[in-house]
Amino acid sequence: MTMHADFPAGSVWLVGAGPGDPELLTRKAERLVRAADIVFHDALVSEAVLALVPPHVERRSVGKRAGRHSAPQPLICDLIVKAARSGQRVVRLKGGDPSIFGRSMEEIEACRSAGIAIQICAGVTTASAAAASLGTSLTLRGLARRLVFVTAHTKGGAMPDLDWQALGDPEATLAVYMGKDAAPHIAKGLRDAGLDADTPVILIENVSLPGEHRFATRLDLLPVAARTALGDGPAMILIGKAMGAVLQTNVSGQGTGAEGINFAHARLVGHVEAA
Repeated sequence: MTMHADFPAGSVWLVGAGPGDPELLTRKAERLVRAADIVFHDALVSEAVLALVPPHVERRSVGKRAGRHSAPQPLICDLIVKAARSGQRVVRLKGGDPSIFGRSMEEIEACRSAGIAIQICAGVTTASAAAASLGTSLTLRGLARRLVFVTAHTKGGAMPDLDWQALGDPEATLAVYMGKDAAPHIAKGLRDAGLDADTPVILIENVSLPGEHRFATRLDLLPVAARTALGDGPAMILIGKAMGAVLQTNVSGQGTGAEGINFAHARLVGHVEAA
């Protein structure tokens, strides 16, 4: 295959940037980024990944971060189409995997409607990277037979209207994307659906980045943990019995693997009781 055989002028690739660590970027993703004429990137794409974009390639931020100003989706679609129509090789760089809560279909449909070729380059999704960072598995034989990805981010910042009965499966691991602000709603919905109050929960902020922070708690304390234990970075919430294997390694601090988890059940319980 020649260098640009799969990336002709006037075409678009939706490229997964992974969770932030540039070493988790696929070889294909890096090749496409280097071959592009212009890269439209989300706010969640790390600076370390953006540093792989060659100096001669135009970079344009189009925002897309929960709770912050970002370019409207129709404008993003219009920018992509116009760039491709001008003959540029266009990369739309999205955090994680483009096909998981990445609003990819709007951009795919806009390109197809305009007669522009568009393809997808998969990326490492944040839930997988979080599990790897924790040194654990999202599934566990006999305890977690199902893995569910759900986003708590909604249009206009409204609380998510989810099927809590379906999500409150004690034999599932629930990976909640963009769930920090909706933590009280998530905890209530799952507990109302019958999930035990002491169901293990781990929150991971800035997954795979140098400033990654992990916090272990349980379902009934999730709202307090999300409010007091995390900063302003994007966070993944992992809920379910499979996380109990991590919680058994009760070690405080930060680092790589289970030793980097901050366990503060007692402090949180005291905080709740004092409130």
